[in-house]
Amino acid sequence: MNRSNASAGDGANLLALRSHNTALVLGLLRGAGAEGISRLELAEHTGLTPQAVSKITARLRGEGLAAEAGRRASTGGKPRTVLRLVPEAGHAVGVHLDRDELRAVLVDLDGTVVGERCAPLDLGAGAEAVLAGVARAAEELVAEALGPPAARGPGSPGAEGLRTPATEASERSGAPARGERALGERALGGRGPGEQGPGERASGKRASGKREPGEQVSGKREPGEQVSGKREPGERASGEREPGERASEGREPGERASEGREPGERASEGRVSSVGEGAPLGGAALDAAPTLLGLGVALPGPLDHVRGVLHRVTGFPEWDGYPLRDALEQRLGVPVVVDKDTNAAALGLAIGGGGAIGGPGGGSFAYLHLGTGLGAGLVFGGGVHRGARTGAGEFGHQVVQLDGPPCTCGARGCIEALCLAAVARGDLAEAARVLGTGAANLAGLLDIDQVLLGGRTVAAAPEAFVQGVGAVLDARARREGGHDGAVPVRLAPGGPRGVAEGAAQLLLAPLFGHGNGG
Repeated sequence: MNRSNASAGDGANLLALRSHNTALVLGLLRGAGAEGISRLELAEHTGLTPQAVSKITARLRGEGLAAEAGRRASTGGKPRTVLRLVPEAGHAVGVHLDRDELRAVLVDLDGTVVGERCAPLDLGAGAEAVLAGVARAAEELVAEALGPPAARGPGSPGAEGLRTPATEASERSGAPARGERALGERALGGRGPGEQGPGERASGKRASGKREPGEQVSGKREPGEQVSGKREPGERASGEREPGERASEGREPGERASEGREPGERASEGRVSSVGEGAPLGGAALDAAPTLLGLGVALPGPLDHVRGVLHRVTGFPEWDGYPLRDALEQRLGVPVVVDKDTNAAALGLAIGGGGAIGGPGGGSFAYLHLGTGLGAGLVFGGGVHRGARTGAGEFGHQVVQLDGPPCTCGARGCIEALCLAAVARGDLAEAARVLGTGAANLAGLLDIDQVLLGGRTVAAAPEAFVQGVGAVLDARARREGGHDGAVPVRLAPGGPRGVAEGAAQLLLAPLFGHGNGG
């Protein structure tokens, strides 16, 4: 879902258009790699005029997001200057909250991992323990990879000029976004082609407060810069909930449920408590890192990725209604995007594969994640399919055995319950057969191009699962007499940190034209 798009009946959204054009250019710069791409080639690929491309690239260079990559011989006229993306100009933290483990990575604008953390975590230990674990991992990553706060300054190049998914919804109404940290003109919110005023000239001048790479400045903040995510009175985005206020599907934003608790009050019925308004704010290290765009957090569902509110997480119903996104933004002072683990992994695969994973035009694939649970991420035409309520991909809870063993979701005979039981007793062939049965159902229902397998259980015995699932799909193809053969089954690239890397892409994807990142 691209929240920057105008809804039906709206007039032309010039801000969204400007963002779209800049995202196209950034995407091409990233795709060109270190060799770079010329302005003329950018114009040819985007359909923009050379003048529009020059304005956009001048702004990106001024923000420290693009730089010259040399000159290329021309068939006529002077040699062309080529430009490249500056990967270190922006970073994102990706966090994978599994039921028993936290894994976090820090990636640059290219998606290259520059830092990683992994630690045990009990998802059922309560909100404070989980939030503290996320904050600790994120702050350690930022301090290790980007330097301590005193060595960074508000003038570091890059991320102040980028819009994140957290700013998308607010910009249509003109209200400030949650945790927005932009200083001055934002690169993706700047002028579009042909939109300069009379006599105004494009400038590559570095934005106020910027510094050259390597220049050391003090940790002092500029006037008006946010500290730990706090806002000035009245600065709250339209419709935004107060920190710690619970929301669930069916309530208007900002409306407290009738059974809601006072801030910090823990419910006797076992629900996870909301973060109190008096809770200590961490995140000083994050707020002082100007190249940090924010955090993407991926965890088991079901959940509402638009509001960042958890539902009855399978096996942990006490999380139902918890506003994880807002709680983390309050604590860390930077934008946060929340999504299901399988959706994040699928997004990372769709982007990292450059369209090759899904075939021509992005194609379609199902990412099946078997770890402490079982779920699917679905990609069609290169984009993640979440459904209207982020409910798509609950693959593990399709019932294949009526009156079968109970599942943690409350049903009986689910594929997840059967598959994990087989794994627990060491029968990997049976686990792969059960997983293959679900994959065959999915292939028959959606006619997908391929199946990708991932998750720590698959990683522990990849050949057994790839061959076992493939055998079930082969048998299905033979029964149907299809001329194109069985749907191919492959091991997903990325290994154990694939979900965490995909979570970081929840922040990065929209910057490069992948509008359904968050």
